[in-house]
Amino acid sequence: MLNHTYTADVLVVGGGTGGTAAAIQAARRGAKTILVSEFSWLGGMLTSAGVSVPDGNELEAFQTGLWGAFLQELRQRQPGGLDNSWVSFFSYDPRIGAEIFADWVQELPNLQWISGQVPIEVFRQGDLITGVRFADFAVTAKIILDATELGDLLALADIPYRWGWELQSEWEESSAPVVFNSLTQKYPVQAPTYVVIMQDFGEAIAPEIPAAPNYNPSHFTGAWDGYGAETFLNYGRLPGGLFMINWPICGNDYGQGVGRLIESDVSRGEFIQESRWHSQNFAHFIQKQLGRRYGLAEKVFPHASTAFALHPYYRESRRLVGLTTIREQDILPITGGRVASIFNDAIAPGVCVRGASPTGEAFALGVCEAIAVGNYANDHHYPGVQFPLQPKSIRWGGRWTGTPFTIPYSSLIPTTTDGFLVCEKNISVSHIANGATRLQPVVMNIGQAAGMAAAICVELNCQPRDLPVRTVQTALLEDNRSKALIIPLFNLPPNHSDWRHWQLYYLDSPQAYPVSGDCPDSAFDKALIQESNCFQGIFYRLEQQEYRFTVTAPAAYQGQSWQLVTLRSHIDKQLRAYPHEQLVTLWGRHNQFGNWLLVENINGG
Repeated sequence: MLNHTYTADVLVVGGGTGGTAAAIQAARRGAKTILVSEFSWLGGMLTSAGVSVPDGNELEAFQTGLWGAFLQELRQRQPGGLDNSWVSFFSYDPRIGAEIFADWVQELPNLQWISGQVPIEVFRQGDLITGVRFADFAVTAKIILDATELGDLLALADIPYRWGWELQSEWEESSAPVVFNSLTQKYPVQAPTYVVIMQDFGEAIAPEIPAAPNYNPSHFTGAWDGYGAETFLNYGRLPGGLFMINWPICGNDYGQGVGRLIESDVSRGEFIQESRWHSQNFAHFIQKQLGRRYGLAEKVFPHASTAFALHPYYRESRRLVGLTTIREQDILPITGGRVASIFNDAIAPGVCVRGASPTGEAFALGVCEAIAVGNYANDHHYPGVQFPLQPKSIRWGGRWTGTPFTIPYSSLIPTTTDGFLVCEKNISVSHIANGATRLQPVVMNIGQAAGMAAAICVELNCQPRDLPVRTVQTALLEDNRSKALIIPLFNLPPNHSDWRHWQLYYLDSPQAYPVSGDCPDSAFDKALIQESNCFQGIFYRLEQQEYRFTVTAPAAYQGQSWQLVTLRSHIDKQLRAYPHEQLVTLWGRHNQFGNWLLVENINGG
C-alpha cells in the first residue's frame, strides 16, 4: 500500500557507481535530490559488487572529477596505500570505499538517501516520465535518472532498449558477428561475476569452505596455469591479507542462462543464486588446491555471508536506444593516432551515431558532445570463449593502457521520452562497444555528468534534450569541488594552470584535436606523491615503451630488477628519451606484487 509520496527536483534510482555520482553531483549543484538504492552500500561496482580493484582512467591526466576525488580520498584513508595488486594501480578494502560515498552523501542536506528499495512502477504522462513507485512510497521529480544495475526503469517505463548483440550489418562494427550464432545465443550479454573475498589466515587454519550445489572441479581446472598460485591470488590482492576473487580464466564468471536476468524477478533470483554458488565452488576449489591457509574473508560485507559481495558484478545491462549510439568505431584510435574521434554527426533525424570517416580520419565538420572520458581496453567476458576484438590498447608509460575515448551527452537521452536520463551501463551503446564503456571510472564520470545535466535542467526549466551540451561541459570543467575532464589529453593533468584553456580550445575547435592526444608542451607540476621513495640503479631499455631498472641503492633492494612504469606524462616523455644502461635516480613507489616501480620523478645520475 502506498504510504507516502516524496517530491524532488531530481530522483536517482539505483545506488551504483553511476547513480551515486549522479546524486552527489546533482545535490552539490543545488538540486533537491532523492537517491533510492537497493543495497545498504553505495558505489555499486566499486563497493557493493566487490570490484575494489578498478580498471581504467588510471593515468594522472584522467584522474579528474568525482573519480579523481574518490582516488584522493582512498589515498588518505586506506592504510598501507593502494599498491596491493598487479591488475590495477588502485586496490582497497571495499568497506573504505563505501564509507567515502556514505560520507559524501551525508554532508549534503538537500540529498535524501533511501536504501533497501527497488522500483515497481514508473509514472508517465504521454512522453514525460513523472515519477517512480516503490514498495510503500513514491517519488515524483522533474528529472528521473535510471541508475539501476540492469536498466530496470527502461523496462518499467516502456522506453526502447537493446539487449544482446547487433550484427555487423547494423553499424559496420568489425568485431560484430556477421550472423547470429551459438555464442550470441548462449551469451546474449557479457557474463557477470559474483565476487567473493578470500583471506590469508597465515599460520592459522581457515574454516573449511563447503561446496555449493552443482560443484564440478573440472570447471576450474587450470585456472592459474601459466601464472602460478601466488600470482593468481595477487591479481586482485587487497590490504590486510584479503584477495578479491574476480577471475575470468576457468574462474567465477558465470553466464549460464544469463538472459534470465530480465525475464522475471523469480528467474533473476535463480540466476543470482546460481552465480553465487559458482563463486563459492571456485573458493572451495581454491582452498582444496592451495590449502586451509586460505579461507573466506570475515566481516567484509554488511550481511550474513560477509565474504560475498552484496550483488553480482554486472558487466552489461539493458541498453538505451538513445539519440546517439556509441559504436566500436567510436572507441578505436583514429588512423595513425592514439585517441578516438571526439566528433558527433547526425545521420538521420532524431537518430545519431558517433563516427569517423571510412578511412578513420575525423570528420572535418562536426560537434563535440563529450561529457565523460574513458580509456580502458574493449574487454568482453564469455566463459570458455576467446572472443576476438579490434585492438584499442596502446603502449604508454612503460606499459599497456587503452585509447582514450569520449561519451557523448546524447547517448544518455532517449529518442522520444522526456524527464529522463540514464547514467550507468545502460547508456546508448552497442553490445561490442559496451566492453569499454562499462568500466567503473567511466561510469562514474557518466554519472557525474548526468547529475550535473539533471540539476541544470531543473535550474533552466528545460528537458535534457533541449539543454545545450556546452552548458553541461562548462559546468563540469568549472565545478568548484570536482572539476571533470571533457577532452582526453595525455599531457595535461587537472592541476595545470592551462587545463581549462586547452579543454575549451578543443571544444571550440574540435578539428584541431591532436591525434597524438598531446596538447602543446607546457610546464608540468612535478610535485612528488607523498609516499614516494628514492632509488638509484641502472636503466635498461628493452624495447619501445618497455623499461627495466636494476637497483643499486638502497641496500635493502640492491640487485633487484623491476619494470618501470608511470602514470605521469612528463615522466613518460623522459623515459622515452633516457639513455640505455645509464645510472639513474628515481622517486616512486615499489609494488612488489606487480614487480614494478611506479615512477614519480627522474633525476639522472
